[in-house]
Amino acid sequence: MSTSDVARTDLLGLAPVVPVVVVESVDQAVPVARALVAGGLPVIELTLRTPVALDAIRAIASEVPEIAVGAGTVTTPDLAKAAHDAGASFLVSPGATPRLMDAMLDTGLPFLPGTATVSEVLAVLEYGVTQMKFFPAEASGGTAYLSSLPTVVPTARFCPTGGIRPATAADYLALPNVGCVGGTWITPKAALDSGDWDTVTRLASEAAALR
Repeated sequence: MSTSDVARTDLLGLAPVVPVVVVESVDQAVPVARALVAGGLPVIELTLRTPVALDAIRAIASEVPEIAVGAGTVTTPDLAKAAHDAGASFLVSPGATPRLMDAMLDTGLPFLPGTATVSEVLAVLEYGVTQMKFFPAEASGGTAYLSSLPTVVPTARFCPTGGIRPATAADYLALPNVGCVGGTWITPKAALDSGDWDTVTRLASEAAALR
């Protein structure tokens, strides 16, 4: 994928909230994806923090084609390739080194590179990529910081992630340079562990209404 292709892919328009999900068992993957779709969120970011994450991506890509399944916490070129090979439809990284940017581009998948400073935003923009992750959002200045960026980087648009809660999500979404937010609250660990998919669907429905 060329940088122009990446720039045209609107990852920020898939849903107002991108569920950031940690699965401990492959058995959780397909049910949680279906619960999110039932609630109106056709996107999921599965973090590559557990040994089963890549298998979970494979399962969702195969059995729940109506959801866009992304791989999060992509921190190395090898992880970028592994996520692509597992069937991920997009990538999300917490940072954006030159090697990692090149590797994510080489996969041919759209991606959201992580940024937290103006210098990092400028470095990503030099690749022609205008959509990026802002992480960790709350710890890096939150809405006050993001609201100051359009004057210096007007083309940059963000998916803030990290510390965002239902009570603060709308404040982020009201900013002109924010297309969506990433959130973990939609798939609480207790619901995943107990198989309480009705709760996930309810939380997804509430998040979908934030648009």
